[in-house]
Amino acid sequence: MNLLPSLRPILDELTQRFGAQIEHAHAPQPNELYLHAKLELAGALCSTLYRKHQGRLAGVFAEDARAGQNVFFVYYLLALDAAHGFVLVRVPIPADQPELNSVTNAIPAANWQEREIQDLFGIRLVGHPNPRRCALHDDWPEVYPLRKDFDLHSQLPPFMGERHKFREVEGEGVFQVPVGPVHAGIIEPGHFLFSVAGEPVLYLQLRMFYVHKGIEKLFESLPIPHCVRLAESISGDSSVAHATAFCHAVERAAGVEPPPRARALRTICLELERLYNHIADIGAICTDVAFVTAHMHAMRLKERILRVNEELTGNRLLRGMACPGGVRFDFDAGQLRALAQLVDELERQFNDLSELTRGNSGLRDRLETTGVLTPKVARDLGVVGIAGRASGFDHDLRRDVPHDFYDQVQFTVPVLTGGDVQCRFDVRRDEVVQSFAILRQVMAKLPAGPIAVPLGEVPADRVALGYVEGWRGEIFHWIHTAPGNRLARCKVKDPSLQNWPALSEAILGNIIPDFPVVNKSFNLSYSGTDR
Repeated sequence: MNLLPSLRPILDELTQRFGAQIEHAHAPQPNELYLHAKLELAGALCSTLYRKHQGRLAGVFAEDARAGQNVFFVYYLLALDAAHGFVLVRVPIPADQPELNSVTNAIPAANWQEREIQDLFGIRLVGHPNPRRCALHDDWPEVYPLRKDFDLHSQLPPFMGERHKFREVEGEGVFQVPVGPVHAGIIEPGHFLFSVAGEPVLYLQLRMFYVHKGIEKLFESLPIPHCVRLAESISGDSSVAHATAFCHAVERAAGVEPPPRARALRTICLELERLYNHIADIGAICTDVAFVTAHMHAMRLKERILRVNEELTGNRLLRGMACPGGVRFDFDAGQLRALAQLVDELERQFNDLSELTRGNSGLRDRLETTGVLTPKVARDLGVVGIAGRASGFDHDLRRDVPHDFYDQVQFTVPVLTGGDVQCRFDVRRDEVVQSFAILRQVMAKLPAGPIAVPLGEVPADRVALGYVEGWRGEIFHWIHTAPGNRLARCKVKDPSLQNWPALSEAILGNIIPDFPVVNKSFNLSYSGTDR
């Protein structure tokens, strides 16, 4: 078994402890350990990896395998950051008794993801602290959209059931303030119900999944080459990251390695995506506390990046660039000069913006100690990305499990421990500075050669994991291939799905007028959650 030396002792220990209960183990990639185990072992195995080996629950998802094996499979993806690898635990669920013992009490990060499995596959959760519907709303009929026997083109009857009932919070002087689900802007719907006593927030309830798009079901209906466009649409501001993660999974399933120049060009696009989003967020946080001057400076810089994006790829959001086997477009000498000029000019102007925000005492007064997410809560909820690094989570896939061209560059991952809006603001600012350095290094080392290799037809019945450190946090695409160059299953994990519950913790004790800036400091994707 071609396994990383850092993962070998973990496998040996698990094998010694659980023995024949682990039915099979293999490593499709050196940093990925797949364990097939009996259903009753799932809780103990995940708990051991989570507590003893400081594993992190990166995903929980299911697959309908009733046609061939008369079971559902449930998968637990744990990231072992210290070992720079992943463990994927697969357990079978009998088709005639679709029940799953919940691990949420032991691993709180599993909460929404387990409930998604219950909603979309009809696998009942046993022992879950809050087994209410999550992905499907309460007035949906009894259908399970990700089962194989559910027709993608089904016409469902009008929804006549009860609407979602929020938990009541009672007490003298306590009242509830609803915000949403329709908001004054172009953002997608989400319902926030605040319970307050006077001004401080006592409790915040979230309700998402108002525009669930069924993207994971759509993946099963398309030829693999067409699926890249679908991946790009999961979350519009992360189109490159999602498309690249999907391409990684397909390439690993096909046993294909993109050429060096393609990997470098992908890295350039990923960093440009990071730049325009981080700079826009810095401006949006400023405007939420009425510092409009900084906001306008940031929007001007964002627009400059978007225009260069269009010059490079024909699309302001860099869509259409990534493809399985590499990238679709090369950059000529003139485009690379324009990119180098952008980096030089942008860095100088961003430094001015940074000084403007650092020197504003009113900004710091509104951001410091606002919306605190403690490192312990962040660990319990499995918070990733910007929000995680602002709460002490020292992890970044670009550095710790390098993909594309990141193993050829040097950069620093900013990590803070305060966990407030100011820390999330500072992490963004520091990551922008690092992105300038990464872009310069990639352009200096840009290899010559082809930009793609032929993929051919991807063999059936292969599984693969693709991952990318997007600007919000880590993105995972797990695929199981089917005959005819199609997919039997594609699981998409956007960082927003993991991070939304943290917002309810960060707002506690704050006042409602601070909610916009706390929310913006996380800047989570409704679309990525409602995929």
